[in-house]
Amino acid sequence: MALGRTFIAAVAMIAVVFSADGAAAAVEPRVVARDIPTSVSEADEDEPVCVRIKGAEACVGPDGSDRPGITIEDTARDKVHPAVEYYLNGYLGTKYVIHNLAREGEVRGSREIGKVVTFRVALYDGNRRVRFGRWKTVQNIAKYPVKRETRVTPAAARARAKVCTSTRGASMTCFAERNTYVFACDTRADKYQARAEYFVAGDPTARFEIHQLAGVNTCGKAEHGDLAISMYRASVFDHNRRIETKLYRYN
Repeated sequence: MALGRTFIAAVAMIAVVFSADGAAAAVEPRVVARDIPTSVSEADEDEPVCVRIKGAEACVGPDGSDRPGITIEDTARDKVHPAVEYYLNGYLGTKYVIHNLAREGEVRGSREIGKVVTFRVALYDGNRRVRFGRWKTVQNIAKYPVKRETRVTPAAARARAKVCTSTRGASMTCFAERNTYVFACDTRADKYQARAEYFVAGDPTARFEIHQLAGVNTCGKAEHGDLAISMYRASVFDHNRRIETKLYRYN
C-alpha cells in the first residue's frame, strides 16, 4: 500500500507520523522529513521481510526467524559497505542507521525494534551514500517492541544517563548501561542535525547512528538490551555533510 511520495521540507520544519494503514497526521513540530516510505506489510510469523539492492540485503524479522530484529548483510566483495536506515513506530523525528563494516557474507544488526519499522537498504562509500533502495514498512514483528519515546529533552537525557559527551553546544550523546540505551540530543537552534555515532559489545565492524531530526531541545533514543557501549561520539551534520565532531571515546 502506498504511503506517499518523496518530498523535500524546504522552509517550515514539520513532524509527520504515519499510521499502519498509511494515513498521515501532524504531531510534534520541527521534524525535517525528507523521504516518505512507500509500502507496508504484515510479517509472516516465522519469516523475515527483506529488501535488496546489488551488494546488500536488509531484513526485519521476528525472534524465531533466522534474521531476528533488524539486520544488514554484505552480499558483494567490493569497495563500498552496506547499511540499513530505519525509523521506528512511525516517527520521522529520529532516524537510525546500522553500518555493516565487516566482509562479504557477514550480517550485523540489532534485536531492539518497534511495533512498526520503516526501513531501506543502502550502500556507502565511507560516509557518502552512493545507492539506496525503496522504503518498506512492516508491523507487528517484535514480540517485545521498544516503546516510542519522543519527548525527552537534553536535560532529562543527561539526568538519566551514566555518561554524556557533546560538541560545542550543538550535539550531545548520552548513554546508560543497565538495559543499555543511547540518546542523541540536539542542543542548538540552527539548521543542522545532531547525531550519535557509536559501537556496541566491542565489535568494530558495526557502527550505529542516531540522527536526531526533530530540532532543538529534542532527543532520539536507541535501545541495545544487555550489550555495552564500547566507543561513542557526538557529531553535527548538515544532512550528510559532517559539520562538527569529536574523537571517539572508549567506554
